Amino acid sequence: MDEPFAALDAQTRDHLHVELQNIWRETRKTIVFVTHNVREAVTLSTRVVVFTARPGRIKREFDLEDLEYPRRATETLVAETVSHIQATLRDEVAKVEAGEYDRDDSSSDRRSAAVGARSRD
Repeated sequence: MDEPFAALDAQTRDHLHVELQNIWRETRKTIVFVTHNVREAVTLSTRVVVFTARPGRIKREFDLEDLEYPRRATETLVAETVSHIQATLRDEVAKVEAGEYDRDDSSSDRRSAAVGARSRD
């Protein structure tokens, strides 16, 4: 599932999180769940895989089997796990932001050069 709860309001999302956990406990089927929400990943998953920025490669896997269900984001161990995963992501986010700023700066330089060339004519 790719970001299945992204467009939902908070109450519906929370309700569906509980439903998904119940379905998983009953069936034990594998569910591949893609999300950018670390709290959601930790709350719902038995394993979280963090990818690198570009190209997307596995940077680190976190085994969450030891965290008991149901999980609440306010629980200390859950909050610490979220924080640890977010720290792992910071480098990748910084790389993406740096790349975007570099592209913005270089395209801005090209526009300035083009404007400067026209104004000299």
